Amino acid sequence: MTYIGNAPNFMVKNIATQAKVEMPGFLEYIYTYSLPVLIPFFALIMVAVL
Repeated sequence: MTYIGNAPNFMVKNIATQAKVEMPGFLEYIYTYSLPVLIPFFALIMVAVL
């Protein structure tokens, strides 16, 4: 559920940071995107599959 974790994601974050694009930090990403967007989406998919 995070953009941190594998080499291509690190590369994209580093390029964006060097280009002075504002990137969310780890906890900011969790609170802004993962909890309100991804978790309900995953729950809907799980209910639809079952």
